[in-house]
Amino acid sequence: MESTWTFNIGPIPFDGTITVMTCVTVLIVFGLVFWASRNMQLKPKGKQNVLEWVVDFVNGVSKDNVGPHEAPRFALMNFTLFSFLLIANCIGLVTKISTPGDVSLWKSPTANPTVDLTLALLVVVMSNTLGVQKFGFKGYLKVAFWKDPKGLLPMNILEEFTNALSLGLRLYGNIFAGEIMLGLIAGMIQSTMWMLPVAWILEVAWIGFSLFISALQAYVFVLLTNLYISHKIIAEH
Repeated sequence: MESTWTFNIGPIPFDGTITVMTCVTVLIVFGLVFWASRNMQLKPKGKQNVLEWVVDFVNGVSKDNVGPHEAPRFALMNFTLFSFLLIANCIGLVTKISTPGDVSLWKSPTANPTVDLTLALLVVVMSNTLGVQKFGFKGYLKVAFWKDPKGLLPMNILEEFTNALSLGLRLYGNIFAGEIMLGLIAGMIQSTMWMLPVAWILEVAWIGFSLFISALQAYVFVLLTNLYISHKIIAEH
């Protein structure tokens, strides 16, 4: 069974592999954005075109959910979240590095449920905080929970927990399953050399499919984040 290395800061243990891979992901995102945003031109081309397309894409997701008036407030958050998740989801597909003791040194940060559920929890906390800022504490409770029919109050409260679980576990399940499948395909090569051509074809096909799923899951996470925010700051919802 694959494991990861850990380290302690005082009495608190940390997953070293996930911590390092999260930092690597952040550095890659920063490096790509820094590289693509150098020498910006009025008429974009090449790398600037790609960067502006991503920005417009995530802004479009936000406008469709929170409206054109509120969308600019969340533009930077959406771009950062989408970029981080896209790289984090894909980085584990690049290679597999592990020690002889089967301790993984390279994997997607989002293939860990703690990372995904933490992101989901932050989204839920942020959306509720924005609701309180918009309507005030009492007004927010009325808009978000104490709404008709009043008998659904327990369900409205429970929904906050199910939203966090579904948002995090959906991302985790897809990325973790993708890496498991790549590991199984790689194991076919070690079993017998006769399987090498088949395994190579399967691995290339699965990596392509996993890249699509990784991009899709980054989009879905950002989409649902904006949807949850819209439910808290738009009274009509």
